[in-house]
Amino acid sequence: MTRPLRLEFAGALYHITSRGDRCGTIYRDVADRLAWLDLLALVCERHHFVVHSFCQMSNHYHLLVETAEANLSQGMRQLNGLYSQYFNRRHKLVGHVYQGRYKAILVQKESYLLELARYIVLNPVRAHMVPSADDWNWSSHHYFLGDETPPCWLACDWLLSKFGHVRNEAVLKYDLFINAGIEDASPLTHTCHQLLLGDEAFVAAHQQSQYSGELIDTAKTQRRAVTLSLTEYQTRYSNRDEAMARAYLSTAYTMLQIGLAFGVSTRTVSRALASFEKSIIPKKAE
Repeated sequence: MTRPLRLEFAGALYHITSRGDRCGTIYRDVADRLAWLDLLALVCERHHFVVHSFCQMSNHYHLLVETAEANLSQGMRQLNGLYSQYFNRRHKLVGHVYQGRYKAILVQKESYLLELARYIVLNPVRAHMVPSADDWNWSSHHYFLGDETPPCWLACDWLLSKFGHVRNEAVLKYDLFINAGIEDASPLTHTCHQLLLGDEAFVAAHQQSQYSGELIDTAKTQRRAVTLSLTEYQTRYSNRDEAMARAYLSTAYTMLQIGLAFGVSTRTVSRALASFEKSIIPKKAE
């Protein structure tokens, strides 16, 4: 299965979606939602991600993420991989939690950030789950309204500054801006080549960008999978247990495949995974 080309560079802004396998639910209860948020915080800290907007639906999520480094794929593999392991372990399931890989669109910040932030938090309203964005607890919206102290990874101040320098007035204008967009068409309809969202100059620049390599129209050109081979995991990570755990968390390999490649039993792979998860998953997500 081919995958869209991806652009990664420091300072890039992305709209990201990831959907449940077979349209299945990825959050069964409050504990699942909180665990995902804990893991998002972990990924933001480790990979220096900044989130401008997010929304947890029932069978998918939306993120508007800015990367300080060229490492989107690394962070997203960790987020989806660790959450998949958490979800399956907690609910005693096996198999894929997500429907393939996440979808990432490179966004022109100055032209589309505000529109996308609004689109994201209005998702529950458009899905007729709540009457207004204010009524949905599982998005970034209530942090911008001041209902709760925002986490350090959520860039509330930057976005609110676009509505004024007096915070109370900025919050009011932000809320009006959000509610005014309920009937608006999705800004994602302007996406080019399933990958780029921006004006003509932005699209043209990134079609020939040094970061994209041989980027052509994604309808014609696809990149190889980002997933490393098992041999590459062995050479990249000197710690064998970490190498096996990371290979499994990529969701590309079974424990049997990993065990055969590393010359160990599936039980050894399982123990390595458990040890690695304890070192990386927040206690709240257990």
